[in-house]
Amino acid sequence: MFEELGWTLKRWMHRSHRVVASLRLRGWASTWNRITQALARRAPESANAGSTASIRTGNGPRMLVLDACAPDPSRDSGSLRMYSLLQLLGGNGWQIDFFADDGSSDPADARRLADIGVAFRQGDFIRWFRREAACVHTVVLSRAPIADQYLALVRKLAPHARIVFDTVDLHFLRERRAAELVRSASLRRRAEATFARELKLIRRSDLCLVVSEEERRMLSELAPGSNVELLSNIHQVHGRSAGFEARRDLLFVGGFSHPPNLDAMRWFIADVFPRVRQALPDVCLHIVGQLTPQAGELRAEGVQLHGRVEELAPFMDGCRVSIAPLRFGAGVKGKVNMAMSHGVPVVLTSIAAEGMHLVDGENALIADSAEEFAAAIVRLYGDPALWVRLSDGGLHNVATHFSTDLARRQVLRLFPH
Repeated sequence: MFEELGWTLKRWMHRSHRVVASLRLRGWASTWNRITQALARRAPESANAGSTASIRTGNGPRMLVLDACAPDPSRDSGSLRMYSLLQLLGGNGWQIDFFADDGSSDPADARRLADIGVAFRQGDFIRWFRREAACVHTVVLSRAPIADQYLALVRKLAPHARIVFDTVDLHFLRERRAAELVRSASLRRRAEATFARELKLIRRSDLCLVVSEEERRMLSELAPGSNVELLSNIHQVHGRSAGFEARRDLLFVGGFSHPPNLDAMRWFIADVFPRVRQALPDVCLHIVGQLTPQAGELRAEGVQLHGRVEELAPFMDGCRVSIAPLRFGAGVKGKVNMAMSHGVPVVLTSIAAEGMHLVDGENALIADSAEEFAAAIVRLYGDPALWVRLSDGGLHNVATHFSTDLARRQVLRLFPH
């Protein structure tokens, strides 16, 4: 009993640290919005005491996956990657249990996972894992805060299990870049603390997954001897449904609880969009993604805030240019993958292009200053030949580097049984 109390206390300490970190990075409004959304998804305590019924039909090895929340492919890039990964693992014969650290018990989440053969577990994780640990072959810990909370516990209760730390992106790299951008000493200290913590987790895991070759090379130098492998974003190639002339306007996709997205739109609307509108006075910017109270400051002439939508396809089929004006971040950008998978050409910064196998002028336009970014949009918006070339190049890029078939081969190699 005392051991379980200790782990519960440790988990709440981790959560309090995450709240403090969110306050520093996002401010009060966005942090409160994230907390209330998480609480809204929780069921009453009595309903949270059990778990979904097992839906296993095969005899394959058993895998436990822990993530911050249940994956919703329509919400964010990380969710889409996790959901696709679960599908591929299940298709390879793995019997999967999924726990969400936020305690969510949304029936829609359970149904979504059940549809791909994953058992959505709820309730007291420690008691459940103590009972089931001997049967678990592999444990996947998604994102650094989750791995930091659970790795030691998993190692203690299931010393035989293979532990996989899925970084999703290197948090310390994103935090370092944010600190450099705003020249914050406190953010710099936090980034270095995150760096030390992530390296420790990588060394203590049996396998570490990263989403870009750049991050894999970086870790080969920072954590020599660690087992680091590439498993990037996973996307279907949807194809181009409409041509240049049938489209208009600009598109940005991203939720504003993620600090790089809010910073990107603040910069774009203040410094880039006025230059674009000078040359293209009728062009509009459509912003799609989960809104926060801070997103209200983005309202401006020619800017339409749509919030989270059920279907991205109408925007992907109707907008002429997608933008990714990120000034800090890490990993591979799902918003770029998604646009290119629909044949929408992208104008993006070097940070957004990182890990994407992009070549300026062949499959995207890359620009970093406000003047260059605006000029690239105006050029692409009015050049049908360039538009088609980038559209074709983007579709080829996704098929070559981020397709489901490529990911399936990686999953077969990394998760044999």
